[in-house]
Amino acid sequence: MKTDAFALRHIGPRENDLEQMFKTIGVESFDQLIYETVPDNIRLKKDLDLDAPMTEYEYLTHIQELGNKNKVFKSYIGLGYHPAIVPAVIQRNIFENPGWYTAYTPYQAEIAQGRLEAILNYQTTVIELSGMEIANASLLDEGTAAAEAMALLFDVRTRDQKKNNVNKFFVSEEILPQTLSVLQTRSTPIGVELVVGNHESFDFSADFFGAILQYPGKYGQVHDYAGFIAKAKAAEIKVAVAADILSLVKLTPPGEMGADVVVGTSQRFGIPMGYGGPHAAFFATKEEYKRSMPGRIIGVTIDTNGNRALRMALQTREQHIKREKATSNICTAQVLLAVMAGMYAVYHGPKGLKYIANKVHASAVTLADALNKLGVYNVNTAFFDTISVKAYAANVKNIAEKNGVNFFYPDAETISISLNETTSLTDLNQIIAIFAEATGKESFQVTELSSTNNIPTSLERTSSFLTHEVFNNHHSESQLMRYIKKLERKDLSLNHSMISLGSCTMKLNAAAEMLPLSMANWNSIHPFAPIDQAEGYQIMLKKLEHQLNVVTGFAGTTLQPNSGAQGEYAGLMAIRAYHLSRGDNHRNVCLIPASAHGTNPASAAMAGMEIIVTKTMENGNIDVEDLRAKAIEHSANLSALMVTYPSTHGVFESAICEITQIIHDNGGLVYMDGANMNAQVGLTNPATIGADVCHLNLHKTFAIPHGGGGPGVGPICVNEKLVPFLPTNPIIPTGGEQAITAISAAPYGSALVCLISYGYITMLGAEGLKSATQHAILNANYMKVRLEEHYPILYSGEMGRAAHEMILDCRAFEDNGIKVTDIAKRLMDYGFHAPTVSFPVAGTLMIEPTESEDLAELDRFCDAMIAIRKEIAESTKDDVNNILKNAPHTLAMITADEWVYPYSREKAAFALDYIAENKFWPTVRRVDEAYGDRNLVCSCAPIEAYM
Repeated sequence: MKTDAFALRHIGPRENDLEQMFKTIGVESFDQLIYETVPDNIRLKKDLDLDAPMTEYEYLTHIQELGNKNKVFKSYIGLGYHPAIVPAVIQRNIFENPGWYTAYTPYQAEIAQGRLEAILNYQTTVIELSGMEIANASLLDEGTAAAEAMALLFDVRTRDQKKNNVNKFFVSEEILPQTLSVLQTRSTPIGVELVVGNHESFDFSADFFGAILQYPGKYGQVHDYAGFIAKAKAAEIKVAVAADILSLVKLTPPGEMGADVVVGTSQRFGIPMGYGGPHAAFFATKEEYKRSMPGRIIGVTIDTNGNRALRMALQTREQHIKREKATSNICTAQVLLAVMAGMYAVYHGPKGLKYIANKVHASAVTLADALNKLGVYNVNTAFFDTISVKAYAANVKNIAEKNGVNFFYPDAETISISLNETTSLTDLNQIIAIFAEATGKESFQVTELSSTNNIPTSLERTSSFLTHEVFNNHHSESQLMRYIKKLERKDLSLNHSMISLGSCTMKLNAAAEMLPLSMANWNSIHPFAPIDQAEGYQIMLKKLEHQLNVVTGFAGTTLQPNSGAQGEYAGLMAIRAYHLSRGDNHRNVCLIPASAHGTNPASAAMAGMEIIVTKTMENGNIDVEDLRAKAIEHSANLSALMVTYPSTHGVFESAICEITQIIHDNGGLVYMDGANMNAQVGLTNPATIGADVCHLNLHKTFAIPHGGGGPGVGPICVNEKLVPFLPTNPIIPTGGEQAITAISAAPYGSALVCLISYGYITMLGAEGLKSATQHAILNANYMKVRLEEHYPILYSGEMGRAAHEMILDCRAFEDNGIKVTDIAKRLMDYGFHAPTVSFPVAGTLMIEPTESEDLAELDRFCDAMIAIRKEIAESTKDDVNNILKNAPHTLAMITADEWVYPYSREKAAFALDYIAENKFWPTVRRVDEAYGDRNLVCSCAPIEAYM
């Protein structure tokens, strides 16, 4: 046994388990199993051409040496990214804690109450600082949040007959450059015309439906937008404001000025820059727009006993469930980062945040006064943290970089300097010395911060914020540590038991992959730092791109999309650009199978495509003849096919090459959704099946943790014809020769967490990656055989095998009065998170065990499902007081003096022997979804205030 082999630690089943598993399945070997699962005509003929795998020790040494190639300068670049202090108590207890980073999206609210409360704290912080009525549970970054604001205002304009056909959207020239680029990408396909200009000279004509402003402006100027917003309202133009969250501690909130939407990033609330991400963007608006709002909202409701409970509000109305009628394809959030930012607000409270904001502002005032004495004048008449000074930029840049300092240089005579919570008097004196040398004047030192306020009285915040007790009771480390632990105990994560979610691939997030994220030489780099200061990042990112090219068989990769849905959109936009480059402007039809995930049609709609749905046959496969007929019918305008492989039903369809050839023969390109890539790696690949582009979910197949609902990363890999169209960035150029504008705000998206996937691939190597895929297929088929005696399995491959996941059909149990939701809730009593519920078929459970679960854990889950099947058999349609309907059973129920149920307490809580060893207690009874939708509350206000 090679104890230093990473594959030994990542892959669950032991060598001596394989004989039993093969026997149960009815195969002799992996070769036979894979032959019966993956069509032979798409199998790779040779192993992946990757470097030999490193051990964990070798990798950690390698990544430290690589990190040392990054130069950690003092960063005053700003533009939405700032050095931030990550409180150690939050870093250790959340950021580095698998109890927080391995959890899944809180669809099963009863076992996610801790995470839900933490996100509710975040929403409350956003609502109260922005002055708005409702906020979501975070978006991907400020640029995409601004684009979502534009899309929301474009959507709601139709409520106003006068604006129904208006398509112009004003963008202030003060907007961050990367935000403008994302707006340009998102506006064109949906028919929005951007008009960039000076907000002070805007004419408020009837041609506009909306506008977006930056607060403070990109180089620090603080504008009073109240007059602009009032005129816009008079002209029935709705206004979004992109705001700096820390500045809102001191500045009048946009909501109090009358803004309709407020967006921004919460990065500077204790999140490392990480060369661009991940960071939680915020999105707040008016309650009247909640049905058009992108993303998720955490809401307050009650449970069966009428006790306060939290859940994902309106979750059946998430944008992507609207399919082609969606105005957003957002399917995830940045939950882990939102939790951290919310905890930052809890830890500091309103007084602490005021202290930090005042110190940052005082530092900026002090520096402006000092530079003024050197004859270097600040052109900002009002500012929060950023001054914009006039000097010979090239000279300053040369001296600054020699001293390990980065400013931003908008032009040859302007330097923008953004200060932050890490800035000290020593730092200020270093900056003064740099400018003294640049101007040939004698330097001097400041010894204290100025008490002068450079914010106009009319813009000073007067309203209170964060008055709820949660923000005022946890200011010592002991208090916060215990609060975090209290919430953690309410959540079921991978550190407790298997999470067998189909299509979500909840695999091991190995500690060796995660450790580098805490290293300062990786997490302290600004995304717009000069490339030569990020040599370690450049090497790592290029190597990861190469690894993903090898895995997919493609020629090029962009890591910019920071979610799977963003990857879908990026892939379709690359296809769109390809057709436009050939003069095929009319090619806009996208074929999508009926079984596709809802993000597929949502992404296609956002890319401006006309969606044609193709039929699915009874066996779950694509109806090839229907697809052929529709491809031929629309051949003149065919743009693309979106296909998931293996299929959403967990089957390797043998006709896939015929399907992709039909599309190519009719002038279209093939986009492959990589959600199920964990069944392909090392065995086949998207290039081999005939795809032109695919996205990969690095948070699924390539081991980035789900983080309670995010971060995600969704790079796209493309063939040679699409390489020229990979996206760029306006400050750090990326992408191809004919690059589309930005998909995300940062040049390389969520670059910091790309280290995880780089580590995963580097430590597994070609043989390990292939073995992981084989074991994922083995585990799925082992469970399939164990469960199919008790539950109908909806779809299988041509030789009776599942790919890496399978669908259990639970619809017949309704004859016993049991719905699939009852099974999901009862699984909590057995210590398990439910598999994917009612997707892709209503009334079913989709199970994916992944390769990192061992045989004992697979058996525990199967035993639980079999025990539940017996409980279903004991139920009757008229019996509403049965063990499944009452699930989950809380500790309070089990220990209550009164027991009114026709089964024992032991059966309710300890139905199988293994449970007692490691019992997980749901903290609330079944939540009332309907009550929560009727009484939507998404902040920390006590529920009594709304009843």
